[in-house]
Amino acid sequence: MSTNTSAARVAVVTGGSRGIGRAIALALARQGWDVCISYASNAAAADETVKAVQQAGRQALAVQADMASHADIQRLFAACRKTFGRLDALVNNAGVVGGLRSIFDADPAHLREVFDANVLGCFLCAGEAAKAMSTQKGGQGGAIVNMSSVAARTGGMPQEAHYAASKGAVDSLTLALTRELAPHGIRVNAVRPGLIDTSIHEAHGGQATLDKLAPTVPLARVGTVDEVAEVVAFLCGPQSSYMHGALVDVSGGR
Repeated sequence: MSTNTSAARVAVVTGGSRGIGRAIALALARQGWDVCISYASNAAAADETVKAVQQAGRQALAVQADMASHADIQRLFAACRKTFGRLDALVNNAGVVGGLRSIFDADPAHLREVFDANVLGCFLCAGEAAKAMSTQKGGQGGAIVNMSSVAARTGGMPQEAHYAASKGAVDSLTLALTRELAPHGIRVNAVRPGLIDTSIHEAHGGQATLDKLAPTVPLARVGTVDEVAEVVAFLCGPQSSYMHGALVDVSGGR
């Protein structure tokens, strides 16, 4: 794809090939954003997201990148700059649950895998985005939205202490970055989805578990990826210009 020299806003969405990430890419496209997504391994799914963004009338780029690899993350942002010439928002969406694992079976390698994907990747992507968007370094400012989870405050599902702890770290990182990046013209917020209809729940029984838990939500239903995506897109855009350091629950009151 040739370099885009238009004034269209540009967002990087990590883990943008499926689920909430794809919904975010499409929500941004509908609001006039060009989108660069990263994906771990499913090139076909990433291509589908690219085509969907293009069908919405915007430009898109998919880059295979491991969010635990600093070199891959640098390559992702370099590709975005080469293709679009600017960056206005980062959505740190990529992450893993890490399967079910009791604290009695805690394993350093497993913990590193989860924290590398959910925390290290988030931290490094924020750094690359900050360098690109900083008004003190020649950028135009922008927004970072980190994908956390209500698990950060509830402890999450059974045998997912590793996941809940990693999302607690994302919340802390979000709050720390609000202080560091505000002078650079960069707003930082986090979105904390609750019980959302995605494949992330397959480890707990999939649809049967969602149906069982839905009545425990005050709104008495499971949320959708589009409901999360619209909040993220709002936080990326100018309508949320005075929102900074917010941890926004999209959880139906759960």
